Amino acid sequence: MDRFFRELNPPSLKLWRAKGGEHMNIDVNYVGVLVAAVISMVVGFLWYSPVLFGKPWMKLMGYTADSLKKAQKEMGKLYGVSFVLSLITAYILTHVMALSMNFYHYSALSTGVISAFWMWLGFVMPVQATSEIFGGKKWKLFAINTGYQLASMVVMGVVISFF
Repeated sequence: MDRFFRELNPPSLKLWRAKGGEHMNIDVNYVGVLVAAVISMVVGFLWYSPVLFGKPWMKLMGYTADSLKKAQKEMGKLYGVSFVLSLITAYILTHVMALSMNFYHYSALSTGVISAFWMWLGFVMPVQATSEIFGGKKWKLFAINTGYQLASMVVMGVVISFF
């Protein structure tokens, strides 16, 4: 099975070495980065919808249905900023995946999932946990928010693996 996935490695995740090995260039597929960022936003809309975690998230944040509707009218710019941040995350994840694939020689799909998990565990989750330790200590809210970050990054890794 791993042999099958190794053959699916897209050329955009290959690491190109210059003559003499002095520096390396990573060929970034910007369409893949864009699609990964869009999918990340879709995951967020689903994650915080009433279908998944919207109701407990609203309660923990202190929102009512009316106050949330009012706040959503003013969130257009915030969604724009969030999208730009998703683009940055997808771009960095692409680099981490390229480096990881060329070191470990795993398939693109395996590399996407594994790299996303370790980036979340090492960089995202600790920052969010520290915020809760010194902040509101709403651990259920922490679980919802950091769970979204994990799901988002893993989905981005999977999407990037196909480009």
